Amino acid sequence: MTIGLVQMGMVESMDRNLEHAVSLVEKASIKGAQVVCLPELFATPYFPQREGSSPKDMRESDLVDTIPGRATNALSSAAKENSVVIIGGSIYELAKGRLFNTSVIFDADGRELGRYRKTHIPHDENFFEQHYFDKGDTGFRAFDTELGRIAVLICYDQWFPEAARAVALDGAEVVFYPTAIGTAKGIRQKEGNWQRAWENVMRGHAIANGMVVCGVNRCGREGDMTFWGGSFVCDAFGKTMRRAGRKEEVLVSKVDLDHGREVREGWRFFDNRRPECYHRLVERS
Repeated sequence: MTIGLVQMGMVESMDRNLEHAVSLVEKASIKGAQVVCLPELFATPYFPQREGSSPKDMRESDLVDTIPGRATNALSSAAKENSVVIIGGSIYELAKGRLFNTSVIFDADGRELGRYRKTHIPHDENFFEQHYFDKGDTGFRAFDTELGRIAVLICYDQWFPEAARAVALDGAEVVFYPTAIGTAKGIRQKEGNWQRAWENVMRGHAIANGMVVCGVNRCGREGDMTFWGGSFVCDAFGKTMRRAGRKEEVLVSKVDLDHGREVREGWRFFDNRRPECYHRLVERS
């Protein structure tokens, strides 16, 4: 499978962001990509860095979209015109009065394969997402394509090994993490290097589950946030195959899905699981 990661910066205009995203999908296709992933909230600025009041107050915002809507119509056409599978990063979805951070997956014929709504919603300085998003209700699942079985999780989900294991148990051979993460003005990285931890935790998911992992981040400066880019592809044993820099880039990498099967068969992490011992994982602390 040849993977294309679209690392891009965003402007205020949704129409301009969509147009730019579609042009970068085409560029990825020309470079040989068969599956293309966009960043989290690729159609808008990263608005959750500002405190809001509640998701219901955003329903009339021009940042909000529906499915079908402007973003998904553009991505469906781009998938069909370029004959690529598209993981649509994520959009700010309005559905039955609720607001979600939602990724939509399209097959190479433009048909929607499914959608995933972000499960874990952060609420930290400059990441005030609980003011804007309801908790996702789709659960974790993988999707079949002609190239292999894939899954998508979104940004903050990356810190939760349960999410990665859940999609792996559903047969995912590749998991994509569209993200919007960087450094915030005035906030010191006192724990250590945030970008290194961001990549390392996803590398761990790749090894523990024997699957390819891709992180695709936005880049550039928006308000008090500087998004570090650094999109990457690592194989099913945690080796980083390709890594982008800090600027806009279309990163293309070929991955070997048979290697993942060899890892799973050789290390037997799934065969030797003890689910009867894991009850603490679903208990509230």
